[in-house]
Amino acid sequence: MSNPRTAWIVYIVLRLLFFAVPFAVLYAIGLTPWVAAVFAALIGVALSVIFLARTRSTASESIYEWRNRRRTADDIVEDEAVEARAAGAAPGAVPGAIDPVAGETNGTTDASRPGQTDASHTPGLGAPQAPAPAEETRSPSATNRGPADS
Repeated sequence: MSNPRTAWIVYIVLRLLFFAVPFAVLYAIGLTPWVAAVFAALIGVALSVIFLARTRSTASESIYEWRNRRRTADDIVEDEAVEARAAGAAPGAVPGAIDPVAGETNGTTDASRPGQTDASHTPGLGAPQAPAPAEETRSPSATNRGPADS
């Protein structure tokens, strides 16, 4: 089916039939309406998965084309940048560049310093932190004192 409108019409009509026919049969044999509806829905889903794959694919492609009909190259680049940021990596990022959204470096290898990475700044954590001082050790008797023993 090359025509998206035809694909939509066929898909909708067949999905309705895949539900309505089993529902009518199950209701006619004496099942309560809600039980017949549940079984008819399960049967309809199974039949549509088996028989409507090509029609569903054509309808899905038409949704994608309709959704993206007015996208510009700038929109595509912005979407890719947002997705890359969400994934934690910026494909095509310039090494050592500052992220215009977050104002931080991207932590990639700097081309001016081969083998060096910008590890002094982790994105999203603000300024670099000094290492935490070593924890002081105390004897159990000093930390577990109860009331004053006089």
